[in-house]
Amino acid sequence: MITTDVRGAVRTVTLDRPDRRNALTSEGLDELQAAIDDATEPVLYLCGEGEAFCAGADLDTVRSLDEESAAAFAERGQTVAHALANYDGAVVAGVDGPARGGGVELALACDLRVATPAATFAENGVSLGLFGAWGGTARLPRVVGEGVALDIALSGRVLDAEEAYDHGLCSRVTERPRRVADSLAENDPTAMRRIKERIRDTGAVEDQQRRERAAFTELIGALDDGS
Repeated sequence: MITTDVRGAVRTVTLDRPDRRNALTSEGLDELQAAIDDATEPVLYLCGEGEAFCAGADLDTVRSLDEESAAAFAERGQTVAHALANYDGAVVAGVDGPARGGGVELALACDLRVATPAATFAENGVSLGLFGAWGGTARLPRVVGEGVALDIALSGRVLDAEEAYDHGLCSRVTERPRRVADSLAENDPTAMRRIKERIRDTGAVEDQQRRERAAFTELIGALDDGS
C-alpha cells in the first residue's frame, strides 16, 4: 500500500492503492508509519498514486470496527499524523485529486500542503455519522480558524483548490507540487528544523523569544564553524 523513493535530499512516500483511491486500512497505516520512521532525508514528500491523494480510512475497515478496535484504529491514525507533524525535516503533501477525511488529516499534519488545480478537500465523515479522528479536529481550526473549520466539518462540503488556498488549507496551487519539495531540499536542513520548532512554539512569548535567540545563536555558530 505504501511505496518509497529517494532522490537526493527528498524521500517520496506514496500512498499506493489507486483502486481504492488510496484509502488506508490498519495495515496501510502501519506501513506508512514504518516509511516515516525509516526516513532520514531533509525533505519528506507525501503523495498519492493515481487520480486521488487519499480517500481517508478504508470504509470496509471502518464498518468492521467495534468500540475497542475503533479506539485502536483512531490511535493508530493519530500516531501516523503525529509522526508526520514531528518529522525531523520539512514535510510536503502533494495533493492531486480528492483528499477526503483522513486524507485531509494526513495533509494537515504536513508542514506544507501543495495542491494541483485538480485537488479537492472535504471532511465528509459527518455524512456517515462520523468525524475525522486522526487529529483533524485539533489541527483544522489551527490552520483555517474555528469558524471555517466548523463550516468544513459540519457541512462535509467539497472545497476546490482555489477555495482551499483562500482559507489557508493549502499553501500553494501549482501543476507540479513535487517541485516545491525539491526547492526546499536546496535549503539548509538544520535551519529548516529550527524554523519549524520556533514557529510551532506555543510557550509564553518571553520563553519563545529566549528559545529563538538560542536557536539563532546555534545557527550562527554553525556558520562560523564552516567558514
